[in-house]
Amino acid sequence: MSARRVARPLARAETTSCVQGGSMRFGMSTGDGGPLTGHVVVTDVVTERPMTRVPVHGTGWTLDVPPHWPSSLYVASFHDDRPETPAPERDAEHEVWFVVRAARPAATSSVLVSIPFTTWRAYHRAGQPGRSIYYAEEPGRAARVSLSDPGGGPPPERWEEPLLRWLPEAGYPVEFCSGLDLHNGDELLSSYRLLVINGHDEYWSAEMRDSVETFVRKGGNLAVFAGNTAWWQIRLEDGGRTMVCHRDASTDPVSAVDPRRTTVEWSSSPVDRPENSMTGVSFRNGAGAWGEGMAVIGRDSYTVRFAGHWVFEGTGLRDGDAFARGALGYETDAAELDWSAGVPRATGRDGTPRSFAVLATADLRHWRAYGQGGWATMGVFRMGAGTVFNAATINWGRALPDPVVDRITRNVLDRLGGTSPRPSWHTVGPAPRLRALAACEGLLFAVAEDGRTLLHREPSDQNMPWAACPPAPGPAPEIRCLAAPREACNPVPLALLAVGADDQLLTRAPVPGPAPWIPAGRVPAGTSALAMCDNTLFAVTPHDDTLHHRPALHPEAPWAVLGPAGKAAALTVLNARLYAVGPDGLLTRPPVTADVPFALGGPFPAARALASYAGRLLAATFDDLLVSHPPV
Repeated sequence: MSARRVARPLARAETTSCVQGGSMRFGMSTGDGGPLTGHVVVTDVVTERPMTRVPVHGTGWTLDVPPHWPSSLYVASFHDDRPETPAPERDAEHEVWFVVRAARPAATSSVLVSIPFTTWRAYHRAGQPGRSIYYAEEPGRAARVSLSDPGGGPPPERWEEPLLRWLPEAGYPVEFCSGLDLHNGDELLSSYRLLVINGHDEYWSAEMRDSVETFVRKGGNLAVFAGNTAWWQIRLEDGGRTMVCHRDASTDPVSAVDPRRTTVEWSSSPVDRPENSMTGVSFRNGAGAWGEGMAVIGRDSYTVRFAGHWVFEGTGLRDGDAFARGALGYETDAAELDWSAGVPRATGRDGTPRSFAVLATADLRHWRAYGQGGWATMGVFRMGAGTVFNAATINWGRALPDPVVDRITRNVLDRLGGTSPRPSWHTVGPAPRLRALAACEGLLFAVAEDGRTLLHREPSDQNMPWAACPPAPGPAPEIRCLAAPREACNPVPLALLAVGADDQLLTRAPVPGPAPWIPAGRVPAGTSALAMCDNTLFAVTPHDDTLHHRPALHPEAPWAVLGPAGKAAALTVLNARLYAVGPDGLLTRPPVTADVPFALGGPFPAARALASYAGRLLAATFDDLLVSHPPV
């Protein structure tokens, strides 16, 4: 007669991470609550390598983590020496999942991968009154759950594991942290170049968001290979051992004293801090397929909207191509988009930053039959000195066998997380044989190849199309170069400036409609580049490589020679400095009327024209791209 099977043990830990060379204390018991006699197996989840197997007895066990164990995700699985019942499909409570952090952050990698323990804990025992934060509207749901109770591992779908296992196979060493380590995690993050959010990371504290956003603004980068990211605000109480999420402002006592920390959706009142400001997108505009409807997630694909972006380098994709079939779901995030120009552009009304560039979209409105209809929006944007990329789907990792998904992931990791120098500029659209550029009153203007047609577009990071400004009555002058002051100079209004082929200075209202070019004096013969700063006009004559100047408000004043122009092909003004582009790259000098030479500003793509807008340089390159570059 076979021995009676016993319930699997119960195991817990007070923390979700420890450093190499540190220790973790585990509590344990038999399934009915008595002291455990059995063994524990600790496995590196990423490599699936068993790291140790030791006998245990009693109600506690300490793991002294060897210093040589790699920073990784681990699981400690406790077992009774008596025959056990089969392992449960979900909500296993004989396992404790944890991260080993690097003893010296960034010692082996500049990339840090976060594990979403708060989300795993939120879904544990879903639907069981008082045991879980789920389901959202059940009156018996818990508002507080202990992070040190048994369980809290990943759901059966294991959304995070495909990317975690792909990383070492693809040659990317990374280091790991618990998502809870991001709570007041400024010091930890400061050592890294890139933070990776992966899979399903739905529950964030204010301290987690503050640390990550500060990290990016200071020059770190964020790559989100995930969906439904940062949907709920949580609080950590009891020294970080309890996760609080009321999901209802009326039942959360904090809402009366500190509304910003109320545990509701980040986008909801009284918090009103949309997650879009950190991630670029939100589940509010996204889609979800649940239950039996999850079968749909293998059918849909992204459509390319900005094939010229560095994210798509080496993929061979063109605008309108479908890619990443099977990557979408089971929840996706999206931005509110405006399609009126024929290219999707983020409106910003939902909190998405204005620098957000839409890279790909998926129309998932038919998912309404399976849960929530909506969209998916892959994109990238700037936050301070850093960059955020978002794949906007939970299931990205499972599509990594697709060569295109593989290449996109490599491009993001290499550009945002690599230690080798990368270009500081990026493509923001086409610039077909453009002669000149200038930004004024919220529009970017250009002169077409024929020298007479004035074009305009938004000066955003999106690949917006160029549109022709309707001509004013009469013949259009041939234009060599454009310029625009940063601010109006009383009594002269803000206007576009141009140099005609006859060496005449021209002005025009900075409007997309028809407007005449008005003569405003002369420029040095052969002027090919023009800029205005501090009520002073600057001009470059290429035949003698000379920089000239004259007062902007006195058209009758003579032009004076300043000195060598550094072989500048184009001029602009940014942040009260002159910038030029020439054969040696980017050049810069103060806008003074003394003979101060141009200084090298670093490498820069060969360009025909240069402009500035909102703290960035814009250039029309010889390979017909419009690129954006930070100031130097």
